[in-house]
Amino acid sequence: MKFIFSIILITSFMYANILDKEFEFKYEKPDIKRQFPTQEKYLLSYNNILKKVRTSVVNISTKRNVKSRRGYQNPFFNDPLFREFFKGYQGPGFNSPQKRVQQSLGSGVIISKDGYIVTNNHVIEGADEIKVTIPNLKKDFDAKIIGTDSKSDLAVIKIDATDLNAIKLYNSNKVKLGDVVFALGNPFGIGQTITQGIVSATGRSSVGIVEYENFIQTDAPINPGNSGGALINSAGYLIGINSAIISKGGGNVGIGFAIPTNMVERIVKVLINDGKFIRAYLGVSIADVQDNLSQFYGDKIGAVVTGVQKDTPAQKVGLKRGDLIISVNNTKIDSASSLKNIIGTFKENEKVKIQFLRNRTLYTKKVQLGSSENANFNSNGFGINYEGMKLEALTENIKKELGIPKYISGIYVSNVKEDSLSYKKGIQKGDIIIQIENEEIENLNNFKDATKEKGEKRFYINRRGNIYIIVM
Repeated sequence: MKFIFSIILITSFMYANILDKEFEFKYEKPDIKRQFPTQEKYLLSYNNILKKVRTSVVNISTKRNVKSRRGYQNPFFNDPLFREFFKGYQGPGFNSPQKRVQQSLGSGVIISKDGYIVTNNHVIEGADEIKVTIPNLKKDFDAKIIGTDSKSDLAVIKIDATDLNAIKLYNSNKVKLGDVVFALGNPFGIGQTITQGIVSATGRSSVGIVEYENFIQTDAPINPGNSGGALINSAGYLIGINSAIISKGGGNVGIGFAIPTNMVERIVKVLINDGKFIRAYLGVSIADVQDNLSQFYGDKIGAVVTGVQKDTPAQKVGLKRGDLIISVNNTKIDSASSLKNIIGTFKENEKVKIQFLRNRTLYTKKVQLGSSENANFNSNGFGINYEGMKLEALTENIKKELGIPKYISGIYVSNVKEDSLSYKKGIQKGDIIIQIENEEIENLNNFKDATKEKGEKRFYINRRGNIYIIVM
């Protein structure tokens, strides 16, 4: 007992000594002086900068002629034979298509003195009529579509005009977190409006808005109608095209996204020259560097090659599974999505320089990229094209993302090219092909085997839980 008591006394004594010590912070407290940007005689204002660029941002209004049905539609009247038999009948269960005009508003940015304007694809998609209004001119201009790219949500239109105030572009790679920015556009159709904020993040991807994402994120209010407008820096240079917001109720909550000018410049240039942007492809499946691999790759960041498709540019230059791609044309790769986005800004058949690590040795290869139109690939590097539709494996990730029940098997239609045979036959993006003739389809190899022989075949389609039969 004495021994134990002694220990308690010693411990208590040590604790008392610790309490007697006065705690002190070890860092300095610098005397930082405030610098006041204004004096009583002056106001802080960006009026001179904004005055120069506001006439570079236009209002866009579009009209679409759409057909709709009102009231109850008996499903039998979807059958052409029934429709022909009851031709002229307007009784219960049959309503003829009603024509109506759908109007929408957006914004655009003048990029040349002779009338080229860049905007979002979703602003002018499907438009039968496009009108452009410039703030300092009291007239509307008819616009024609020059080219569109739905995968980046960019489009170019042109008006017949001269001596316009073309905006100046800034290198978006130099945009920094915290930069002061302004969003210009036509929100809610009330007329041109300017809002201020900062850059919240750069290189935002995997947002789920479009296929190719490398957004500048900002808290500058971007509201409906701002789409296609300008995001400029405090020097008055364009850094991005306003594209989308994240919002539950449709209003601004401080999370807006703009397509960076470097992506805009590359895609728009091709759209103006060729009318169409055909993306390049490399032919690899890729993944991010996980924590357990970081040390193995010497703490380097990049995109890990998890597979190489046959007869692709990647295979021709000797890329292998396990290689870590760290740069393309000296632009650093920090993730799998950044590699996808960078490759996606190149045209078909362009040559690029790729740096990669293999067994901790750095290699550099020049690669001539392929054409995405002729490629058999999906978002992970593997898949097939068939009669204008892109098909990929129905993975657990796709099922989870789209809410597809786990028990459903088949292959997933990730895209359908307009005016293709698949499009004309009624195949839609999101369809799941579950059977061809008498053969059940569970993977891409099943599909290849089932479509080897020529001739018409019955395709069984699962579309949102309903089964359809399409003959192709």
